[in-house]
Amino acid sequence: MMGEKNQMYFAVDPNAKHDEHLVDYHVDGINLKFTTDAGVFSKMRVDYGSGVLIKAMRDLNFPKENILDVGTGYGPLGLFAAKFWPNQQVEMVDVNERGLALAKRNAETNQITNVDIHSSDVYSNIHGKNFGLIITNPPIRAGKKVVSSIIADANNYLTNGGVLLVVIQKKQGEPSARKLMKEVYGNCEIVTRDKGYYILKAVKKA
Repeated sequence: MMGEKNQMYFAVDPNAKHDEHLVDYHVDGINLKFTTDAGVFSKMRVDYGSGVLIKAMRDLNFPKENILDVGTGYGPLGLFAAKFWPNQQVEMVDVNERGLALAKRNAETNQITNVDIHSSDVYSNIHGKNFGLIITNPPIRAGKKVVSSIIADANNYLTNGGVLLVVIQKKQGEPSARKLMKEVYGNCEIVTRDKGYYILKAVKKA
C-alpha cells in the first residue's frame, strides 16, 4: 500500500490530503481555468509538455470525428481540444478518480459541454468507436508497459487517416516510443521539439 507522500497520480483513488489550486492557462486567446489538487499530475501548473502538445494540436489536420484524451488528469488537453473544436465530441479518460472529478468541475467552470469524462484503464472502457484524433501525455511513471499500450492500442480506435499525437521527453523514452509508432503505424513524424519534449505524430493508414 502506498503512503500519502509516495502515492502516484495514476492511482485509482489517491488518498493524499487535499491541496487545491486554481491555474489559469491561455493559448491563442483562449483562457481556461483549472482547479487542481494533490494526488493528480502537475497540480501547480499545466505541465510544460502538455502545453507543447496543446499548441501543436491547434493547427493539426485530422478527420473531424470524435477526439480521445487518454490519461486526462484534471483535463487540460481534452478541454482545450473541446474548445478548439466545439463541434467535435471529446472523450476524456483516466483511472484517477480525483483527476476525473476535477476534470468534470473544470469543464463546468469553463462552460464546456462537448465532453464525455469517465473512468477507463487505458482503452478498457471507451465509449466511442472511431476517433479522428487521440491525444496523450502518457503517465511515464506507470511504466513502459502502460505507455506502450496507450501508443500501440490506439491503432484499434483510430479511424482511417486518424492521428495519434503523443508528448514525451527524450530522456523518458522518446526514442523507443518513436520506434514503436513506426512499427505499429508504419510512420512517425516529429512535429515539435521544445526543451527536451517531443511531439510525435502517427497516422493510421487505410
